[in-house]
Amino acid sequence: MKSSAALDVINRPVTALEDEYPKGYIDIWHHHKRSQLVYAIKGILTIITDDGSYILPPQRALWIPAGVEHMATCRSDVSIRTLYIEPDARANLPKKCRVIEVSELLRSLILQAMKIPAEYNHDSREGRIMRLILDEIELMPIEPLLIPMPQDKRLSTICQNFVNDPTQNQALEYWAKSAGMSLRTFTRLFRQETNMSFSTWRQHARLLEALSRLSVGEPVTTVAFDVGYNSSSAFTSMFHKTFGVPPSKYF
Repeated sequence: MKSSAALDVINRPVTALEDEYPKGYIDIWHHHKRSQLVYAIKGILTIITDDGSYILPPQRALWIPAGVEHMATCRSDVSIRTLYIEPDARANLPKKCRVIEVSELLRSLILQAMKIPAEYNHDSREGRIMRLILDEIELMPIEPLLIPMPQDKRLSTICQNFVNDPTQNQALEYWAKSAGMSLRTFTRLFRQETNMSFSTWRQHARLLEALSRLSVGEPVTTVAFDVGYNSSSAFTSMFHKTFGVPPSKYF
């Protein structure tokens, strides 16, 4: 039976592993010698790194460079297909974590890779499939599915509090006071740590929470109110502006 540890040491540029995890499962902090492309064909996964929290709905995959510490939580029952890739397999592979869109071709290649023996012949059809996978990874568009988390512990506590309850609508002064800072210091430090204002960050966190709920079939109207919007039309408008399509078309 394949395992991620065993695949880390196999002398092939790309290897593949499939796994099933139940709702609520937590994969504690760890890292791999190889880079990973994590693709959930069913369910929704949240992966946390030092950079922040990545939401991984169906038809999207997360690239995790070799050596990056991360943990994962399953928001529902999840079926995962993971590629383990040598860091020097291609010069242009991403150097940072990123969520990518999975095209129909890449999806088919990933599923085919699961059927390929770990020690395939480099010059065979199987070897060519693995090389084509690398071509496709380099070409896939990036999706804005990261909630950046500040490193400052005061701000981090505030952000985690909001992520746990995205319906909160308190004024900026409230959050600054909660962090034990002046409004000016809070505003300056938050932008410095996340590269965005708190209001923009809050809006993005709401949309990604909404995305995770929509992916498991919750109605748009219910989701809109549950993440703090006053109407489904306002939510749909902001969703469309951020992701390029309305919620009904995203999946």
